[in-house]
Amino acid sequence: MEKLILALDVANAESAKRIIEELDEQVQFYKLGLELMMSDEYFEIVKFLKNKNKKIFADLKLYDISQTMVRAVENLKKYQIDLLTIHTASSDIMRSVAQVKGEIKVVAVTVLTNLDNADLRQMGFDPKFSLEELVKNKTQMALESGLDGVVASANEAKILRQNFGNNFLIVTPGIRLQQIANDDQKRTASVAEAIKNGASHLVVGRPILQQQDIKASAKQFINAINEASRNS
Repeated sequence: MEKLILALDVANAESAKRIIEELDEQVQFYKLGLELMMSDEYFEIVKFLKNKNKKIFADLKLYDISQTMVRAVENLKKYQIDLLTIHTASSDIMRSVAQVKGEIKVVAVTVLTNLDNADLRQMGFDPKFSLEELVKNKTQMALESGLDGVVASANEAKILRQNFGNNFLIVTPGIRLQQIANDDQKRTASVAEAIKNGASHLVVGRPILQQQDIKASAKQFINAINEASRNS
């Protein structure tokens, strides 16, 4: 299973294609998020990746009423998307998506990795519930609704595995080998921590793409993932 998902957080199709071509056979799974979606070239890259037999993580974090979500997912199914994010919402909304998702694996975003307990209090969440409890409750809702897993930081992955087992996906952003400049992620972890805690997929963008030699940097992450998987 491809554990590394490279985040193609770039401005346009030209930049995305250059990265895909440079990494060639080294990377098999790519995240396409909001930045590319706003470029009007999103589905051009989807088709480009599919022609190269790559896997696609559509990180769109969909959030709307049930019928709108259903229609959006039905449209995405035409593009052979492998993995899709929606926000954790009501059980009815998540069940509606689960019923129509077909071959797409759908994971629910619990708490964004650039948020912490202080942010949640500012947003109006009850301070007597910790961030970890909120992630746990949202995960339970998502799994009971029939989704395939969640997006959560490596910090919460261990708790989720202890409470809900191994038969679901935990997609983990905020993975680092070392500190990066202007990092807006608050709940980060090393590759070894993420794998040990039970992450099934590690999403990495800037720590690879900001390096001069992205191929060598991607190889570093792949080697670290393989070593951590052997030791876990």
